[in-house]
Amino acid sequence: MATVELRFSAQPEHVRTARLVAAAVARRAGVDEAVLDEVRLAVGEACSRAVGLHRSHGITAPVSVVLTEEEKAFSIEVGDGVPEPGSDPATPGGRGGASGGPDEPESDGGEDEMGLAVISGLVDDVEVRSGADGGTIRMSWPTALAAVRP
Repeated sequence: MATVELRFSAQPEHVRTARLVAAAVARRAGVDEAVLDEVRLAVGEACSRAVGLHRSHGITAPVSVVLTEEEKAFSIEVGDGVPEPGSDPATPGGRGGASGGPDEPESDGGEDEMGLAVISGLVDDVEVRSGADGGTIRMSWPTALAAVRP
């Protein structure tokens, strides 16, 4: 099982890099060429969502992206550092709650839900988890079976 890990500061300009790396690793893992655009779009949406959550909650920890190549599947996990509501008293409102700074508007969770809807439309196998340490979106795609060689 090959794994590539990325960590980047929560800046929108880094999302493009994550998309490019994800597409390159997916291609190498054997994800069908016709699906690569979906991989790029889903990773871009998940990373943009994580960046937005970090910025709106004043979190300075990096966004994490873990790309894993398995025998018959390729998976991507995008993690953010925003604890689920009620798990950290220092974070008012948690996900979709009050803003993390005076210059940031309060989030109503609408953008967050829209991003998840877009990801769900692009990826058949998606799992969203959140806990005290933050949230994770895990997406996976099948890979082409290795060709039998003589």
